[in-house]
Amino acid sequence: MVNVAILAQMTAKPGKEAEVESFLKSALPLANQEAGTTVWFALKLSPSVFGIFDAFADDAGRDAHLAGPIAAALMAKAADLLVEAPTIAKVDVLAAKLAA
Repeated sequence: MVNVAILAQMTAKPGKEAEVESFLKSALPLANQEAGTTVWFALKLSPSVFGIFDAFADDAGRDAHLAGPIAAALMAKAADLLVEAPTIAKVDVLAAKLAA
């Protein structure tokens, strides 16, 4: 069951779109190692706007993810790759369909 999530959005600097896309794709193995991360998606919303959606059973899983290696790596690269710091929203999941 997922109850809480993170919805993050970021805009790549001009010319950095491919690097942002590559960075997000490279984070999948790290997300797979997080026991508390139920689902994790890296998204391309437009040519320069990207997002991450991930969901968790509880606040402890979400907080562990926010303190984990993906968030740390993103914030370390943000000044070089992004127009501004990512927008990170903690959201509640109202309903979900997950594969069995």
